[in-house]
Amino acid sequence: MEVILVKNVDKLGYKDETVKVKNGYGRNFLIPQGYAVLATPSAKKAHSEVMKQKAHKENKLVAEAQEIAAKLLETVVKIATKVGENGKIFGSVNTVQLAEALRNSGFDIDRKSLKIKDEPIKEIGTYDAEANLFKGVKQVFKFEVLGE
Repeated sequence: MEVILVKNVDKLGYKDETVKVKNGYGRNFLIPQGYAVLATPSAKKAHSEVMKQKAHKENKLVAEAQEIAAKLLETVVKIATKVGENGKIFGSVNTVQLAEALRNSGFDIDRKSLKIKDEPIKEIGTYDAEANLFKGVKQVFKFEVLGE
């Protein structure tokens, strides 16, 4: 079965893509949850017209995402957290804290677009994370966990 994605679906595709899925997955999950619509011939035709109009706007967004990625590569984000005597963190650093630190550094990136490479982070140090800024634009950057 073919469906047109209405929202980004992790490990399946991005918004406005036409993907093939199994019948049960499409009819029982994607369509009822509002993640996709059935790809009928009329829906495909309407979708192609919309995609032609969006192509120009998308090129502009890709350029902006690449600009943000370049700035993000040069920046080392610092996260201050409570630490015990031996350098261990109380709890762990997660994407919520990373997104907040990025926001304080001037980057407005959603926490759902962030993935920390060496999760869970329970010690002070420098770590890598990946930001999925736009379709096809991903950037690995460094962040530093400091003690308060």
